[in-house]
Amino acid sequence: MSAGESEPASALDELPGDLMMWVLIVSELLVFGAGLAAFLGVRVTDPAGFAAARLNLHPTLAGVNTVVLITSGFFAARALDLVKNNIMAPARWSLFFAIMLGSVFLAIKFYEYADVAGQGISTETHPFFTFYYLLTGFHALHVVAGMIILGLVIWKTELRNVEVGTAFWHMVDLVWVLLFPVIYLLA
Repeated sequence: MSAGESEPASALDELPGDLMMWVLIVSELLVFGAGLAAFLGVRVTDPAGFAAARLNLHPTLAGVNTVVLITSGFFAARALDLVKNNIMAPARWSLFFAIMLGSVFLAIKFYEYADVAGQGISTETHPFFTFYYLLTGFHALHVVAGMIILGLVIWKTELRNVEVGTAFWHMVDLVWVLLFPVIYLLA
């Protein structure tokens, strides 16, 4: 290679944000994927029991939560676009709206948890509910973590930070888009 030439960019150089955040995102997707695979594997042993257990959930609320998270993802993506154009105040507001929608998601999810628990249903009731509480609870923790990350990004609104924060937030969205049909709609 001559002195004036630079090395070609690798695929890793093209990733927005930070490589370690992508390692975390991929590892989290693998964990959720394993959980969903286990859910589906156990479901095969008792499809009627899983179908009957699912009737105790609130698919309409879960559908609303899907719209809420997708909308929050829109605001996160909008914030990234605004920061790329150096429009900081509206970017911060977009991140704030994403966080608020995360709060709405959690409020709806905790309402559902309270209702299901009020029916006397726990992780011990049926394997369906073991997976339901574990997968959706683990996801809810990721929503909380994402809200904290986006809050920190509002405080330090720089392109790299927004790329990292929104990448994590979109992973949270993606996981819910996978959980929703498998847990709430699969008959």
